Amino acid sequence: MDIGSHDLAALFGQLGLENDEQSINRFVESHQLTAEMTFLDAPFWNSSQVELLQQAFMDDAEWAEAADTLATLLAASAK
Repeated sequence: MDIGSHDLAALFGQLGLENDEQSINRFVESHQLTAEMTFLDAPFWNSSQVELLQQAFMDDAEWAEAADTLATLLAASAK
């Protein structure tokens, strides 16, 4: 049983990204989704990251809420 944290910072860590608040903010500001781009098809994800994010959404895994938050932040940053 996994009882670890599944917040946005932990998701960034799972994705192999720096996960302090400043790094997360910098990532969101510099990686924006366009109207034509879906979250999972964004060019800045590598295949392992896409697989983790797909599993989060498909399995409604522990990471689903954090992944949804990240998708929302990236879409909002493009506006």
